[in-house]
Amino acid sequence: MIECELLRDKGILLITPEGPLAASDFQKVAALVDPYIAEKGVLKGLMVRAPSFPGWDSFAGLLEHMKFVRDHHRHVERVAAVTDSAFLKIAPSIARHFANPEIRVFRSDESARAMSWLETGVP
Repeated sequence: MIECELLRDKGILLITPEGPLAASDFQKVAALVDPYIAEKGVLKGLMVRAPSFPGWDSFAGLLEHMKFVRDHHRHVERVAAVTDSAFLKIAPSIARHFANPEIRVFRSDESARAMSWLETGVP
């Protein structure tokens, strides 16, 4: 399950996984953010708040996650991963090789700093 909130005034999407990720989670996020991207052309930032990596509930969940990234990464300027998960700390290093947005990792107690970076681009 995933909770998501679009801060339309800032152009920032907040995502909080609350258990293993399902294919329907990414369809829910796309339904929320796609109209905004169609209107504005770009999402200024995406914050993923995940103290630990929840994994996927199925192979279909993994595939839908990959599809979401493929379809959206060119429309996102910055991604902030707010986490203490060892896996999520290294995932941005891997993603930089094929994803468009600038990606930074912040500790789970640095949400305010991450939001500031998403808004301004200043670390």
